[in-house]
Amino acid sequence: MYAELFKLFLDSDNTLNVYEGEKLIFISAKDRLLPLMDYVDEFANKHKQIVVFDKLTGNAAALLCIKAHCREVYSPLGSQLAEKTLNKYGIAYHFNKVVPFIQQANRKDMCPMEKLSIGKGPEEFYQALKARINSQP
Repeated sequence: MYAELFKLFLDSDNTLNVYEGEKLIFISAKDRLLPLMDYVDEFANKHKQIVVFDKLTGNAAALLCIKAHCREVYSPLGSQLAEKTLNKYGIAYHFNKVVPFIQQANRKDMCPMEKLSIGKGPEEFYQALKARINSQP
C-alpha cells in the first residue's frame, strides 16, 4: 500500500506527507525542516505510529520523525547518519539512495542542520532547532 502512495508522493510538489494507517493526516510543500517542525508542533501529541514520506531525510529529519512518533519513513534520499539514528530507535525506513551526509546546496560542506543534529537525541535537537528558529529576526 505505502509503495504506491510513495510513488504518487514523488510525483507531487509536496515535501512531506504523513499517514496514520491509510489516512493522510498532514501534507506540506514547505522547504527544509519546516514541514516536520509544523507537524511536531501541531499534531505529534495526537497521533502515534505514523508513516512519513519526506523528500529528503538527513539526521535532522530522522530525529524529528522520532519526536513525531513515526514508525516508518520513505524518502528518495537519506543519509547514513539518518540510517544510524532510525536504526537506533527501531524505525523502519526506505531510501532510494543513501549518501554519507546531507550537503549544503553548494555541495561544499555538510548541511547546517545535519551538523546541528550530530550527537543529539530527538528532544535535544528539537529544542536546539526551536532556539535557532526563534533567534532569527
